[in-house]
Amino acid sequence: MKIVMLDYKTLNVGDLSFEELKALGDVELYENTDIENENEIIERIGDAKAIIVNKTPISKNVIERCKNLKYIGLCSTGYNNIDIEAANERGISVRNCPDYSTYAVSQFTIGLLLEICHNTYRHTQSVMSGDWIDAEDFCYWKYPVIELYGKTMGIIGFGDIGKNTGRIAKSLGMNVIATGSRPTKEGMDIGRYVPLDKLLRESDVIALHCPLNRDTERIINRETISKMKDGVILLNTARGGLIDEEDFRDALNSGKIYAAGIDTIAEEPMREDNVLLGAKNLLITPHIAWSSVDTRKRLLKMVVDNLNAYMKGESINEVK
Repeated sequence: MKIVMLDYKTLNVGDLSFEELKALGDVELYENTDIENENEIIERIGDAKAIIVNKTPISKNVIERCKNLKYIGLCSTGYNNIDIEAANERGISVRNCPDYSTYAVSQFTIGLLLEICHNTYRHTQSVMSGDWIDAEDFCYWKYPVIELYGKTMGIIGFGDIGKNTGRIAKSLGMNVIATGSRPTKEGMDIGRYVPLDKLLRESDVIALHCPLNRDTERIINRETISKMKDGVILLNTARGGLIDEEDFRDALNSGKIYAAGIDTIAEEPMREDNVLLGAKNLLITPHIAWSSVDTRKRLLKMVVDNLNAYMKGESINEVK
């Protein structure tokens, strides 16, 4: 079977092996494919029966023109870059990789929060520049230090990553509330399920862990921000499209949102005219929450296992 991997570079920067994937068929590997060039996408897929993608968009037109295509494997949990309806109409199996990054992403989310609360890097810079040498007292702080004990963490999207973030927040003495489509006993053991408006009103910290879809696109906007506490902290390690970036910037600059830590933006890589550049009290990292070598090994194994299961006629991780 011919297998084409259209954008492997972020998954494997040279520290992983594709040998198990190559054992499943005739594999063509591309570091990157131009996401703006649909003709290149179609040409590279050619007569392949199976493709594996991360962020490369697979539109209805691509699906219709690649007549031999039977399988789309994702190197991600999210699948908003695939026209699922068109794939289903053609009987193409689409399979994602849920849960591979649960621990890494929740760890990163809390890491952003702790940096906001302690300003560790800024204080290190201050010490290295000699400020402690010149200090009159045994300690000083240039930025506020925030204690999280007793504060409320609101989590929008209470799947596996959201729950794990909730567990860590709870271990810090925070009260956890969440909104999610399917309340579970596991979730109720971690925190309380509440309506979105209540979560917005009561949370001191809000973490986004929901998928990007029609219901959640720009869920953080001028209207929802107005319902939040003054001085709220916002964290986003999910999808950049969950946030209206202009409204978000305005809220940061006005102080309505005290600070934020985000790992994703709406258009990646960032453009030089992105409205968030220069926003106050904002930590931005380049979509790396998922990127530990342990996480990427786990992801590659799931990619291989999904395709192997398809070849055996088994149904796992299918997206409908």
